[in-house]
Amino acid sequence: MDQTRRRTGEDWRSLPRLPAVTLISLLRLLAGSLLCLLLAWQPEAAQASDGLLEQRLSNWPAWSLPAPLPRPANRDLIYPDWFAGTWQATSHDPSGQEADLHYTVRFSRDARGRVVGERAFNATAIGRALLGDQLLQVRNDPRNPNRQLAELQGDQELESTVVGRRSEQPAAKQFLADELALQVLHGPGDPRISRVETLSRYRQVAPQRIEAEQWQASYGSPAQGLAAQPLRTWRGSLVLERLDQARPT
Repeated sequence: MDQTRRRTGEDWRSLPRLPAVTLISLLRLLAGSLLCLLLAWQPEAAQASDGLLEQRLSNWPAWSLPAPLPRPANRDLIYPDWFAGTWQATSHDPSGQEADLHYTVRFSRDARGRVVGERAFNATAIGRALLGDQLLQVRNDPRNPNRQLAELQGDQELESTVVGRRSEQPAAKQFLADELALQVLHGPGDPRISRVETLSRYRQVAPQRIEAEQWQASYGSPAQGLAAQPLRTWRGSLVLERLDQARPT
């Protein structure tokens, strides 16, 4: 997760059935997603900076699918070392249509010492801030580190699978990550399917602070065609302020 992550359109807190595209915020924490899982079988290191993500940004908001995002297989997203620790996150919508969101997120080291997002914890924290009691729980798929299930009130379940990912680190204190997620909302009636792409550009401005810009595009079901134009777009910002006493080593 990189990870996502905002509402789009109506105030859906009052709706008995939640649009799948809206619920991307539960599961894409930072680029991605936000928008990420706790497990990391074969984490995926940042690729050498080839400029593909900067090129993607230069085309905003005229994005389309297919995107230059390789399939992640069973690899998780690896973050720079300066992400390690516990952070207070503030997500801001510059349009002013949505209130700021505040929640806590964590990044820890895997068995090989690489930094990954604690995806179930992070997705739950975002979901609680956004949905309140409508979110019951978030579960990782133990067989696939790129798949999560969010159980919701009203006998609904959101299944999210990362199907495309690219990350780049063009400089020591910069990091870009782009993820494409397939979202399936199960519940009464037919499943609702959508695709959501979230691209995040992070900067470490101080050991205790990370700032990010985020871009998101929502697409229709792949059943309507693999090539697609965005149904809606969103752009926002994210600030992470360290809660640890000192930077982890």
